[in-house]
Amino acid sequence: MKTSKCFSCGGVFPEMDGPVHRYMKSTPGCWNTYGKVLAREYSDRAYFEIHRLTVDAYAVQHPGSVDRQSIQSIGLHLIRLCLFFEHDLAPEKANDAMLYAGRSKHMFVWLEPPASFGTITAADVAEDLSIEEHKSLVRAWARSSWDAWSEHHDTIRGWLPRQQGTPSDAHK
Repeated sequence: MKTSKCFSCGGVFPEMDGPVHRYMKSTPGCWNTYGKVLAREYSDRAYFEIHRLTVDAYAVQHPGSVDRQSIQSIGLHLIRLCLFFEHDLAPEKANDAMLYAGRSKHMFVWLEPPASFGTITAADVAEDLSIEEHKSLVRAWARSSWDAWSEHHDTIRGWLPRQQGTPSDAHK
């Protein structure tokens, strides 16, 4: 099977023609592989437990272009990763806080993407893994993706919701 490197995340995927996301720019093979990961997570509740981190990791590795929709999407996904990793919020609570932060998404600005989005991509997560291996690898993928954006962490922290109290209060 012929493969090609995704110009965004850098992962190696089957070379193919096909659809891609409207604003998360990737190769068709990358988008197709991500769809297979999502299908696995939607088909089994045990895999779905980590689903939001899968979505966040993929999204921040495919930032798109300088347009309002891409800016807001990347901002919200980075906020959720920040809340998960820096404030130890459970995925559901991080999601609630991210949705609250979305009320101010019109204030988000373009963040210049990092040169590298980390070493783990959807290609790695698409491998035949046990539930525990999948969950562990998705956590590592999300962490690597969050760390890749480190030069913008202060800006992202500034976008965190403050009106509900501190982000760490949201999980109590």
